[in-house]
Amino acid sequence: MKIYTRTGDAGETGVIGGRVSKDDARVEAYGTVDELNSFVGQALSLAAGDNLTDLRQDLEQIMHELFDCGSDLALLRREMRPWKVEAEMTERLEQWIDRYDAETPDLERFVLPGGGQLASVLHVCRTVCRRAERRVVTLAREQEINEEVRRYINRLSDFFFTVARVANFRQGYPDVEYLRSAKVFRRK
Repeated sequence: MKIYTRTGDAGETGVIGGRVSKDDARVEAYGTVDELNSFVGQALSLAAGDNLTDLRQDLEQIMHELFDCGSDLALLRREMRPWKVEAEMTERLEQWIDRYDAETPDLERFVLPGGGQLASVLHVCRTVCRRAERRVVTLAREQEINEEVRRYINRLSDFFFTVARVANFRQGYPDVEYLRSAKVFRRK
């Protein structure tokens, strides 16, 4: 099988159920999810050490689920197949967030991206995830989508924020607090 097909040379690409312009909102949405997945892969490659085994497992599962998100976003017509992303996936993310959050010190101020290398990449994941969410919102205004993808992506950015703090905590780096921030968060 050849990697190149030449079918996209005129500015269109294949999606599940047809062809669309490469700058279609659908392609923007699943393309940004794909970009996010690449950064998750980078974070996974940095998550070394026995105290990060749970995080590595969760990141690997998220990579598969992001592919499911992209697949659902690439589906032109719902009747072609059932959605892959389900509410249970979002609920599990919430459980993970709660579990990881219990491990970190209370927040008082806004946190800047940084600390260790792993936490920094997880913050990149968070920001790309937020952009993916914006692309999904745009798509949902124009066309039918699996609404659970939007909820999952929204929760996923919270997950990345939380595990970035966990990575810093476990690896001995302090969170980088925004110095000009007032104390804006309540205790857990």
